[in-house]
Amino acid sequence: MGGACGYGNLYHQGYGLANAALSTALFNDGASCGQCYLIICDVGRSDMCRPGTAITVSATNFCPPNYNLPNDNGGWCNPPRPHFDMSQPAWLNIGIYQAGIIPIVYQQVKCWKEGGLRFTITGFNYFQLVLVTNMAGSGSIKSMSVKGTNTGWIPMSRNWGANWQSLAGLVGQCLSFAITSNGRQYIVFQDVIPAWWQFGQTYSTWQQFDY
Repeated sequence: MGGACGYGNLYHQGYGLANAALSTALFNDGASCGQCYLIICDVGRSDMCRPGTAITVSATNFCPPNYNLPNDNGGWCNPPRPHFDMSQPAWLNIGIYQAGIIPIVYQQVKCWKEGGLRFTITGFNYFQLVLVTNMAGSGSIKSMSVKGTNTGWIPMSRNWGANWQSLAGLVGQCLSFAITSNGRQYIVFQDVIPAWWQFGQTYSTWQQFDY
Protein backbone atom coordinates (compact mmCIF):
# COMPACT_ATOMS: atom_id res chain seq x y z
CA MET A 1 0.00 0.00 0.00
CA GLY A 2 1.11 3.54 -0.61
CA GLY A 3 4.71 3.63 -1.73
CA ALA A 4 7.04 5.79 -3.75
CA CYS A 5 4.97 5.61 -6.95
CA GLY A 6 1.99 7.29 -5.30
CA TYR A 7 -0.62 4.69 -6.25
CA GLY A 8 -2.10 4.60 -2.75
CA ASN A 9 -4.46 1.67 -2.31
CA LEU A 10 -3.11 -0.93 -4.73
CA TYR A 11 -6.35 -2.93 -4.64
CA HIS A 12 -8.52 0.05 -5.60
CA GLN A 13 -6.07 1.08 -8.32
CA GLY A 14 -6.10 -2.39 -9.90
CA TYR A 15 -2.52 -3.45 -9.10
CA GLY A 16 -3.54 -6.08 -6.57
CA LEU A 17 -0.91 -8.29 -4.96
CA ALA A 18 1.33 -8.92 -7.96
CA ASN A 19 3.64 -5.99 -7.31
CA ALA A 20 7.19 -5.19 -6.25
CA ALA A 21 9.45 -2.42 -5.02
CA LEU A 22 12.41 -1.79 -7.33
CA SER A 23 16.00 -1.17 -6.35
CA THR A 24 17.74 2.09 -7.29
CA ALA A 25 19.14 0.56 -10.48
CA LEU A 26 15.64 -0.27 -11.73
CA PHE A 27 13.47 2.45 -10.17
CA ASN A 28 15.04 5.25 -12.24
CA ASP A 29 13.82 8.05 -9.94
CA GLY A 30 10.22 6.99 -10.46
CA ALA A 31 10.30 6.71 -14.25
CA SER A 32 9.76 2.94 -13.96
CA CYS A 33 6.56 3.23 -11.91
CA GLY A 34 3.86 1.08 -13.48
CA GLN A 35 6.17 -1.04 -15.61
CA CYS A 36 5.63 -4.80 -15.67
CA TYR A 37 8.28 -7.47 -15.25
CA LEU A 38 8.19 -11.21 -15.86
CA ILE A 39 10.23 -12.90 -13.13
CA ILE A 40 11.46 -16.50 -13.00
CA CYS A 41 13.53 -18.10 -10.25
CA ASP A 42 16.88 -19.26 -11.65
CA VAL A 43 16.75 -23.01 -10.94
CA GLY A 44 20.32 -23.37 -12.15
CA ARG A 45 21.56 -21.25 -9.24
CA SER A 46 19.21 -22.17 -6.39
CA ASP A 47 17.32 -25.16 -5.00
CA MET A 48 14.78 -22.81 -3.35
CA CYS A 49 12.85 -22.19 -6.58
CA ARG A 50 9.45 -23.46 -7.56
CA PRO A 51 10.43 -25.01 -10.93
CA GLY A 52 8.27 -24.28 -13.96
CA THR A 53 6.67 -21.18 -12.46
CA ALA A 54 6.75 -17.47 -13.27
CA ILE A 55 5.08 -14.28 -12.07
CA THR A 56 4.47 -10.91 -13.72
CA VAL A 57 4.62 -8.01 -11.27
CA SER A 58 3.98 -4.27 -11.51
CA ALA A 59 6.49 -1.73 -10.19
CA THR A 60 4.64 0.12 -7.43
CA ASN A 61 7.31 1.16 -4.95
CA PHE A 62 11.00 1.89 -4.33
CA CYS A 63 13.33 -0.37 -2.36
CA PRO A 64 15.85 2.03 -0.76
CA PRO A 65 19.54 1.17 -0.50
CA ASN A 66 21.20 0.27 2.79
CA TYR A 67 24.80 1.34 2.45
CA ASN A 68 25.65 -0.05 5.90
CA LEU A 69 25.39 -3.56 4.48
CA PRO A 70 27.19 -5.15 1.50
CA ASN A 71 25.31 -5.71 -1.76
CA ASP A 72 25.40 -9.48 -1.36
CA ASN A 73 24.48 -9.64 2.33
CA GLY A 74 21.55 -7.43 3.30
CA GLY A 75 22.11 -4.43 1.04
CA TRP A 76 20.13 -6.10 -1.72
CA CYS A 77 18.75 -2.83 -3.08
CA ASN A 78 22.10 -1.04 -3.21
CA PRO A 79 23.18 0.21 -6.65
CA PRO A 80 24.14 -1.12 -9.10
CA ARG A 81 22.27 -4.30 -8.14
CA PRO A 82 18.90 -4.94 -9.84
CA HIS A 83 16.55 -6.26 -7.17
CA PHE A 84 12.80 -6.81 -6.76
CA ASP A 85 11.36 -6.61 -3.23
CA MET A 86 8.19 -8.56 -3.96
CA SER A 87 4.94 -8.85 -2.08
CA GLN A 88 4.75 -12.18 -0.27
CA PRO A 89 1.90 -13.59 -2.43
CA ALA A 90 3.85 -12.74 -5.59
CA TRP A 91 7.05 -14.22 -4.16
CA LEU A 92 5.39 -17.50 -3.23
CA ASN A 93 4.59 -18.10 -6.91
CA ILE A 94 8.26 -18.62 -7.69
CA GLY A 95 10.20 -19.19 -4.46
CA ILE A 96 10.14 -21.18 -1.23
CA TYR A 97 9.15 -18.99 1.72
CA GLN A 98 12.18 -19.91 3.85
CA ALA A 99 14.66 -18.76 1.20
CA GLY A 100 14.13 -15.05 1.76
CA ILE A 101 16.11 -14.17 -1.35
CA ILE A 102 16.56 -16.08 -4.60
CA PRO A 103 18.45 -15.52 -7.86
CA ILE A 104 16.16 -14.68 -10.78
CA VAL A 105 16.00 -13.95 -14.45
CA TYR A 106 13.66 -11.14 -15.45
CA GLN A 107 12.41 -9.19 -18.44
CA GLN A 108 10.25 -6.11 -18.82
CA VAL A 109 7.02 -7.13 -20.55
CA LYS A 110 3.82 -5.52 -21.78
CA CYS A 111 1.31 -4.53 -19.12
CA TRP A 112 -2.30 -5.62 -19.59
CA LYS A 113 -5.08 -3.60 -17.97
CA GLU A 114 -8.87 -3.53 -18.00
CA GLY A 115 -10.36 -0.24 -19.16
CA GLY A 116 -8.51 2.97 -19.94
CA LEU A 117 -6.17 5.35 -18.16
CA ARG A 118 -7.32 7.11 -15.00
CA PHE A 119 -6.36 10.61 -13.90
CA THR A 120 -6.56 11.76 -10.27
CA ILE A 121 -6.09 15.49 -9.66
CA THR A 122 -4.90 16.92 -6.36
CA GLY A 123 -3.31 20.25 -5.49
CA PHE A 124 -4.74 23.76 -5.15
CA ASN A 125 -5.30 26.88 -7.27
CA TYR A 126 -2.22 27.24 -9.50
CA PHE A 127 -0.74 23.82 -8.69
CA GLN A 128 -2.13 20.62 -10.20
CA LEU A 129 -0.70 17.23 -9.26
CA VAL A 130 -1.98 14.52 -11.60
CA LEU A 131 -1.63 10.84 -10.74
CA VAL A 132 -1.87 8.56 -13.78
CA THR A 133 -2.94 4.98 -13.09
CA ASN A 134 -4.08 1.82 -14.90
CA MET A 135 -1.61 2.30 -17.74
CA ALA A 136 -1.09 -0.66 -20.09
CA GLY A 137 1.61 -1.18 -22.72
CA SER A 138 4.98 -0.07 -21.38
CA GLY A 139 3.18 0.94 -18.19
CA SER A 140 5.13 4.14 -17.63
CA ILE A 141 5.26 7.73 -18.88
CA LYS A 142 8.14 9.41 -20.68
CA SER A 143 6.55 12.85 -21.04
CA MET A 144 3.20 14.51 -20.42
CA SER A 145 1.46 17.80 -21.24
CA VAL A 146 -1.84 19.37 -20.21
CA LYS A 147 -4.14 21.71 -22.13
CA GLY A 148 -7.01 23.73 -20.72
CA THR A 149 -9.95 25.16 -22.64
CA ASN A 150 -8.21 28.55 -22.71
CA THR A 151 -4.56 27.48 -23.01
CA GLY A 152 -2.16 25.84 -25.38
CA TRP A 153 -0.24 22.71 -24.48
CA ILE A 154 1.69 23.12 -21.22
CA PRO A 155 4.56 20.69 -20.52
CA MET A 156 4.28 18.89 -17.20
CA SER A 157 7.11 17.55 -15.07
CA ARG A 158 7.40 14.49 -12.87
CA ASN A 159 6.91 15.51 -9.27
CA TRP A 160 7.37 12.06 -7.73
CA GLY A 161 6.55 8.52 -8.78
CA ALA A 162 3.60 8.49 -11.19
CA ASN A 163 2.57 12.04 -10.19
CA TRP A 164 3.01 14.81 -12.75
CA GLN A 165 2.70 18.51 -11.96
CA SER A 166 1.59 21.71 -13.65
CA LEU A 167 1.92 25.25 -12.31
CA ALA A 168 -0.93 26.80 -14.28
CA GLY A 169 -4.33 28.24 -13.46
CA LEU A 170 -6.57 25.53 -14.90
CA VAL A 171 -9.49 25.54 -12.46
CA GLY A 172 -12.80 25.84 -14.30
CA GLN A 173 -11.40 24.64 -17.61
CA CYS A 174 -11.93 21.38 -19.46
CA LEU A 175 -8.62 19.49 -19.46
CA SER A 176 -6.84 17.40 -22.08
CA PHE A 177 -3.61 15.44 -21.68
CA ALA A 178 -0.96 14.41 -24.21
CA ILE A 179 1.20 11.50 -23.06
CA THR A 180 4.19 9.75 -24.59
CA SER A 181 4.83 6.36 -23.03
CA ASN A 182 8.28 4.95 -22.42
CA GLY A 183 7.42 2.66 -25.31
CA ARG A 184 7.30 5.83 -27.49
CA GLN A 185 3.54 5.68 -28.14
CA TYR A 186 1.86 9.10 -28.22
CA ILE A 187 -1.81 9.54 -27.30
CA VAL A 188 -3.92 12.68 -26.82
CA PHE A 189 -6.66 12.32 -24.22
CA GLN A 190 -8.92 15.05 -25.50
CA ASP A 191 -11.27 16.80 -23.05
CA VAL A 192 -11.15 13.86 -20.63
CA ILE A 193 -11.77 16.04 -17.59
CA PRO A 194 -14.87 18.30 -17.54
CA ALA A 195 -14.72 22.00 -16.67
CA TRP A 196 -16.42 21.37 -13.31
CA TRP A 197 -13.65 19.10 -12.05
CA GLN A 198 -12.57 19.33 -8.44
CA PHE A 199 -9.37 18.49 -6.60
CA GLY A 200 -9.35 14.97 -5.19
CA GLN A 201 -11.47 13.46 -7.96
CA THR A 202 -10.55 10.64 -10.35
CA TYR A 203 -11.59 10.57 -14.00
CA SER A 204 -11.58 7.43 -16.15
CA THR A 205 -11.03 7.23 -19.90
CA TRP A 206 -11.57 4.62 -22.59
CA GLN A 207 -8.17 5.15 -24.26
CA GLN A 208 -5.26 2.86 -23.54
CA PHE A 209 -1.63 2.26 -24.55
CA ASP A 210 -0.44 -0.72 -26.56
CA TYR A 211 3.30 -0.14 -26.03
